[in-house]
Amino acid sequence: MRKIIILLILMQGVAMSQEVEMVNVDGVEVPLIFEKSSYLPIVSMQIVFRNSGALYDKTAGLANLSAKLLGEGTKKDGSVKFATKLENSAISLGASAGIETFAIELSSLKEQFPKGLKLLKSLLKEPNYIDDTLEHIKRQEIGSLRQKKSDFDYIASLGLKRTLFKDTPMGRARVGTIKSVNSISLKDIEEYIKSHLGRDNAIIVIGGDIELDEAKKMVKDILSILPKVNLEEHKYIETSNKKITKVFKEDTQQAYIYFGSPFHLKYNDPERYIAKVAGFILGGSGFGSRLMEEIRVKRGLAYSTYGNFVYSHTTTYLTGYLQTKLENEREAKELIGKIIGEFVESGVTQKELDATKEFLLGSEPLRNEALNQRLNRSFKEYYNNQSLGYEREQLKKIEALTLSELNSFIKKHKEIEDISFSIVTSK
Repeated sequence: MRKIIILLILMQGVAMSQEVEMVNVDGVEVPLIFEKSSYLPIVSMQIVFRNSGALYDKTAGLANLSAKLLGEGTKKDGSVKFATKLENSAISLGASAGIETFAIELSSLKEQFPKGLKLLKSLLKEPNYIDDTLEHIKRQEIGSLRQKKSDFDYIASLGLKRTLFKDTPMGRARVGTIKSVNSISLKDIEEYIKSHLGRDNAIIVIGGDIELDEAKKMVKDILSILPKVNLEEHKYIETSNKKITKVFKEDTQQAYIYFGSPFHLKYNDPERYIAKVAGFILGGSGFGSRLMEEIRVKRGLAYSTYGNFVYSHTTTYLTGYLQTKLENEREAKELIGKIIGEFVESGVTQKELDATKEFLLGSEPLRNEALNQRLNRSFKEYYNNQSLGYEREQLKKIEALTLSELNSFIKKHKEIEDISFSIVTSK
């Protein structure tokens, strides 16, 4: 039945206006992003904790393992009984750790949402801090990490991060290593949860068939059990411009080529809408992008390839990948540099700009038809210190963008030519 609930959430399609309210929880002003939508009798809530993701791990994999433990129910009920309570009422409740944030998500039919809140409250009060629980999730994670030893995409991707962000938290595996996961104790997880999941670093995102006043009461009730925490934002991490190539020799029949370079444009830069168009044309649009056209369509060197700009509060960079035959490895690698170099030097054509505008503007309704899509967009706008509706304003700017403005922007960013590679190839 839970699958039905998730499907219904995705099907919601009545656009309503979002708003941000500040809710006072024991003297702390907590932002609440809210949208009323009565199209379906469903309520969805997300609690996002800032400065609490993998970047803030004292041991690699700690945030991820903490999220896994919150998926194992309460100390009183245990994993099976707690999961049964959720399943019997078609309640979806889970935790996840990202790079910069940690999130807890709860969704259900409206009539079951109070029960979901009660279960969430019990989970936050008494997580399943049991040695057997920790050993269980450790075995799962270590098993997954062992499988990754033969996952050549993972090896190349992690190798690129370690090259671009050497000796920084961005350069380590978000899920940790076998050694780091083995070293994590129950005390480490308990300390992490107590020190990172606080009411003063929480952002609440809630929507569905619920009134704002009702949502505020729920938020106060849940967050009142959380402590105040003292967290600092991570310093901005620069991307390496050293143009390093790291090669991993494996028993493979294909070459896995991951590449990346600096991109000097922060997440809140006023010109980010121009970067969106540039990145779409370079490698983010699939067929029709420069990388796909030159590497696959014209030369048949790869089944697919992409490149895009990655933004966060912590860093911004260009990254991409392709998979090719071993005999095509050198040609494909050289071609990536050539394509990006020509892109910076000569810019794009009016035809490429027109096609990009048509797609981005035409597909906008599809990116906003479901409640969770709209709430996610509103959260990102708030998280990035932007006003709600910022993305819609960016589309207006994209519509008015001229070819000369776009090419002038591209030409300014020669740093994307400082490409590093991480390649998995044959022994």
